[in-house]
Amino acid sequence: MRTLITGGAGFIGTNLASHLLEKRRKVIIFDNLSRLGSEKNLFWLKDNFGDKFTFLKADIRNREKVNAAVKGVDVVYHLAAQVAVTKSLDDPITDFEINATGTLNLLEAVRRFRPQATVIFASTNKVYGALEGLRIQEKETRYLLPDYPEGIDERTNISFYSPYGCSKGAADQYAIDYSRIYGLKTVVFRQSCIYGFHQFGNEDQGWVAYLTLCGLKNKEITIYGDGKQVRDILFVDDLISAFLAAESKAEKIKGEVFNIGGGKENTISLLELLAWLKRRLRKKIKYRFSHWRPGDQKVYVSDLSKAKRELGWCPMIKKEEGLGKLLSWLKENI
Repeated sequence: MRTLITGGAGFIGTNLASHLLEKRRKVIIFDNLSRLGSEKNLFWLKDNFGDKFTFLKADIRNREKVNAAVKGVDVVYHLAAQVAVTKSLDDPITDFEINATGTLNLLEAVRRFRPQATVIFASTNKVYGALEGLRIQEKETRYLLPDYPEGIDERTNISFYSPYGCSKGAADQYAIDYSRIYGLKTVVFRQSCIYGFHQFGNEDQGWVAYLTLCGLKNKEITIYGDGKQVRDILFVDDLISAFLAAESKAEKIKGEVFNIGGGKENTISLLELLAWLKRRLRKKIKYRFSHWRPGDQKVYVSDLSKAKRELGWCPMIKKEEGLGKLLSWLKENI
């Protein structure tokens, strides 16, 4: 089985490629290596798997390169993206070209050259916008959604808010409708906060890894807002198991959307992560507060009911274990 991973040298792509290569799958990594850390990830894959995979240095905006990459593949994991809300505010045109047009390029290539292939698209919880209008309860270290004890489900109205939300939301809807209209086996994952090995977090994206690195390096952290923002965090190994569950059921679930995250059992706020780091590192974590970022969700938790029911999937790695794994990896690779 031939598998194409766009953005395959990124954080999630590297973990996915490694897992598939260990299973002796034929893997094609499609990446332009523009993201910080992607070249390091590619070197790591080459060190560990040699010539057992194919690497294509190419941009998802290049239609000819996308067309060529799709021919002959059985599964496509579409992970290539512009991933930061802040960058979308600075340059919304490039953000749209990568996320929306790039995804359309891929879907068209599959429709024309490999319509039997399965396409799993990594969308985002940001398509739900700021979740305005929901009742929020404030506690000492976190916000809660008292009317949504299981979290946000797939029936929640999408409300993009930021340019990033618009571009990913457009791609999300194209993936759904290419199944409805053309019969493609597309599946959309609206992902919450994913963390784990090979994540080079920065201030704009990958906040769990970024805050952990700052703690290790004694670097002052800027908290945008009050730090009580809550997300459900999912270790990358659990995301990969969800990917494979969707792949195995693609014909049955084509055109479907799944909210994928750690769920209500794996929620954490920024302040709570800082407190965890203080305990584990046994030192003071330096931070200061700044203004809220546009469209930042005070609390987002994925309702995993649909994923459990239709994919037979749920997270297996609890946040304490996953955070410990990430911390150990970052110490070894700092």
